[in-house]
Amino acid sequence: MSAPSLAPYILKRPWLTKWVKPLAQWYGNAAGYRQLGLRADDILPEENITVQHALKRLPPKEAYDRVFRIRRAFQCSVSHQLLPKSEWTKPEDDVPYLTEIITDIEKEMAEREDLESIVITKRAANASGH
Repeated sequence: MSAPSLAPYILKRPWLTKWVKPLAQWYGNAAGYRQLGLRADDILPEENITVQHALKRLPPKEAYDRVFRIRRAFQCSVSHQLLPKSEWTKPEDDVPYLTEIITDIEKEMAEREDLESIVITKRAANASGH
């Protein structure tokens, strides 16, 4: 399941956004995954069953691009090198592609769980014989 987010709360308050946004940008750059050509959704743990279902729903082109980015990052990691700066993932390109699918799957799972836990009871017959 995805973790709760403070983003909606922060984005509704411009004064808080001005303070948090530079910190978030710094953290995104300091994390290092962009220097390997990865996007944030590339580093989600695949052991999670919800993420596995989301990966199956990716369009073929997006799935291919994801595998390419991960393999290239793995090769960089093995050789202890970073990509040339021109190949780093730019912050504007680091958009979620898997998070929306994961959210949809979580909603579907919750709905399925609600439907499976419904208890059906028979109405008692009316005293007048109807």
